[in-house]
Amino acid sequence: MRFFGIHAPDIGIDLGTSNVRVYVKGKGIVIDEPSLLVVRGDASREVLAVGEDARLLLGRTPGDIRTVRPVRDGVIVDFEMSEIMLHYFIRKAVGAHYILRPRVVISVPCAISTVERRAVDEAVRMAGARAIQVVEHPLAAALGTGLPVYEPEGSLVVDIGGGTSEIAVISLGGLVVSRSLRVGGDKMDEAISAMFKKEHNMLIGDRAAEDLKLDLGGALVRPDDTRRAMVRGRDMVTSLPMTVEITAQKISEALEGPIGEIVGAIKWVLERTPPELAGDIMRSGIYLMGGLAQLPDLDRLIASEIGISVSVARNPAQSVILGAGHLADNIELLDSIGKGDAMRD
Repeated sequence: MRFFGIHAPDIGIDLGTSNVRVYVKGKGIVIDEPSLLVVRGDASREVLAVGEDARLLLGRTPGDIRTVRPVRDGVIVDFEMSEIMLHYFIRKAVGAHYILRPRVVISVPCAISTVERRAVDEAVRMAGARAIQVVEHPLAAALGTGLPVYEPEGSLVVDIGGGTSEIAVISLGGLVVSRSLRVGGDKMDEAISAMFKKEHNMLIGDRAAEDLKLDLGGALVRPDDTRRAMVRGRDMVTSLPMTVEITAQKISEALEGPIGEIVGAIKWVLERTPPELAGDIMRSGIYLMGGLAQLPDLDRLIASEIGISVSVARNPAQSVILGAGHLADNIELLDSIGKGDAMRD
């Protein structure tokens, strides 16, 4: 006999461009999978795989099967597929044996528009939530890192994800100054692919570009770095397979553009920060979070360019979901966080 509970546990969701992470109250992070689906290419758009199962099929599907990334630059670009993906992950996280559906705390970019926010709200409700509260990425990241979010002192958070980079000064539970860039890990991958096209007339896959970023990339070009790799791709002229040897220096050079935009946004935020909070930041430093926070030498480059010390969060890729999860564990805190009303059923 199957028994049904009454209240599904509250959950936190980090709906990222690259990954979806789900935190269940009382359990912690239970899902960390790619924001990806594999569907039939015909009008039916039948979903064949979601998340990690879909990732395993990347680059290996026949012509009538295609991959879908329903979240781009931190916002929903394919509503139907986002709803299906969220429903899959919510059900996987909490099960289906509850009378009342879960309440959800979900993180969003700080510069999200009203229309984009409404799309997130509707998609989450249709995916199975009974109540939703959104929280901006920087606030969630700060909470997940244990920063003094509720205190009258300034903290500067730099959260670099797959689709966006979020820079914000936080004080008294809100964002004082913030900037959201649609620049992140994906733009870095695109910069690497563009370098191969320009210098080698060669096309490489998305996974190959990401692997090169993670294996050879860095924020500083180091002449003494001897690392190199053989890269396979397709000749843009002959369409035949080809192989090129690439150095770590060339990969780091390709990343200079996207990283420069992020550094520029940090300066922009600091230039608009009230003097009292700027003094706090000078003392406490900059907090670096997100999946790209551990890119080699990124903290050193930012510290050198800005003139303020930089600390990398202990679990930078999980900062946002840990913050959303903290709010799911303590729903009453939503009264004192951000600009929205507290969650209501």
